[in-house]
Amino acid sequence: MITISLPSEQRAGLRRHLRRAGRREIGGILMGEQIAPDHFRIVDFSVDNKTGTAAHFVRSPEHHAEALKEFFQKTAHDFKRFNYLGEWHSHPSFPVRPSQEDLMSMQNLVDGERDIDFSALLIVRLRYFMMLEARSYMFVRYATPIKTALVMT
Repeated sequence: MITISLPSEQRAGLRRHLRRAGRREIGGILMGEQIAPDHFRIVDFSVDNKTGTAAHFVRSPEHHAEALKEFFQKTAHDFKRFNYLGEWHSHPSFPVRPSQEDLMSMQNLVDGERDIDFSALLIVRLRYFMMLEARSYMFVRYATPIKTALVMT
């Protein structure tokens, strides 16, 4: 079983951005640390607050490439330990499970020509303006996506 840890600091940041976005979908990329085989910790995330609508989000690659570059500088380019972990976005009006479009988009990402063997997908939303509801999934090249264990640390 693949495990993704979501630390309290990252949860607080997500809640803050979700409150600001209201009913509009937002998202970005996840940057993580590999703690053990099949165990990752979310260390940072980028946020695109501009492109989402009430029912759709597509991230701008340029904005997030800069965030990834800064992350690599902060982690001394230790790519075996710290690296791109995946994508995240909100579903403020829908359940925290991937839509058909989410599934196709993520599978195309790992099956495509970008040299990405796997990618996590974190879907989040706020309940009652404070409680973060989240689920994570792992997409692996040429394999069926699987739900991961999401641990709040």
